[in-house]
Amino acid sequence: MSLLVKPHGAEVLKPLLLDGDALIAEKKKASALPQIKISSREVGDLIMLGIGGFTPLEGFMTRADWQSVCDDMKMANGLFWPIPITLSTDAGTAASLSEGSDIALVDGETGEVMGTMTVSEKYSIDKDHECQSVFKTTDAAHPGVKMVQEQAEINLAGPVKVFSQGDYPTKYQGVYKTPAETRELFSKMGWKTVAAFQTRNPMHRSHEYLAKIAIEICDGVMVHSLLGKLKAGDIPAEVRQEAIGTLIDNYFVDDTVIQSGYPLDMRYAGPREALLHALFRQNYGCSHLIVGRDHAGVGDYYGPFDAHDIFDEIPTDALITQPLKIDWTFWCNECGSMASMKTCPHEAKDRVLVSGTKLRDALSAGDEVEDNFSRPEVLAILRKYYASL
Repeated sequence: MSLLVKPHGAEVLKPLLLDGDALIAEKKKASALPQIKISSREVGDLIMLGIGGFTPLEGFMTRADWQSVCDDMKMANGLFWPIPITLSTDAGTAASLSEGSDIALVDGETGEVMGTMTVSEKYSIDKDHECQSVFKTTDAAHPGVKMVQEQAEINLAGPVKVFSQGDYPTKYQGVYKTPAETRELFSKMGWKTVAAFQTRNPMHRSHEYLAKIAIEICDGVMVHSLLGKLKAGDIPAEVRQEAIGTLIDNYFVDDTVIQSGYPLDMRYAGPREALLHALFRQNYGCSHLIVGRDHAGVGDYYGPFDAHDIFDEIPTDALITQPLKIDWTFWCNECGSMASMKTCPHEAKDRVLVSGTKLRDALSAGDEVEDNFSRPEVLAILRKYYASL
């Protein structure tokens, strides 16, 4: 019997990815179905449904689910869920589909048939309402708001059958892992408590410090990188993976950290996305999620610790996976080490605040970066990337 946390809302993972004869038969059926092109974000959501990352969902949400998730962070059946998982198409295409019919879901960028869906409902939404609920803004400059506003007019709900994980298993071989694979790995390593470290950036000294705090508390840490799409200016996943692997190899004790990745696009939903990160990390087998400053934020849309506070606003039984809330972290020249607001007594002038944005800005400008900001082995990889642009 596994000693890891149970999946969200279920006793076991519920992957929707077909294999064997069932996959062959459904692919043959799909070849004769109407094709619906789906966006990069929808492809990532579909893959997560396929691998059990969104356990216990069986497909894309109904209007009742969408409304309840927006308003109350729970589905119509009461299951806690902080962000809508929806699929959309244009009004003309939707009009040609009847409820109860089957459709093929096609990656709009690659043309790959990713799965099938039985259409249970067609509905329109108030996009401004979703944006205000999820992102706390309707500002079109917010990348998450832009993503929602650019969705097609009609949402399609229904259960899915998933064919593919896209190119993630081959492109990120050895890093990309399914929830079943991470659970198996944790069990083999003898870990019972595991902290997930969410990142869309290479790890700088502050990130390293956060992970090491978690190692003092838990059996191990999974550095879990987003492998889907980011906003312009963010560092590509391949570069991040190399930088993170180098940091782990040189600055962490063996068998205390593993590197992994997952197939979602970034939503930049701040506090609500922190909740979603905790929810699907529970499916991956993690008992804790490291939540630092401005988790999943962008610009100045959220306060630095709004993602801490939101965990205190949800029901105590909403999630098994719990946050490890960590204060501002920085290098202190007087302490001669990394520290936090809770451990450093010195003044602001003595502190070097470390952030992914500052690091990207310095590297893209060709400025010198101190070792107290990022490890030299990591900086070498990042400088090589920026020099190639």
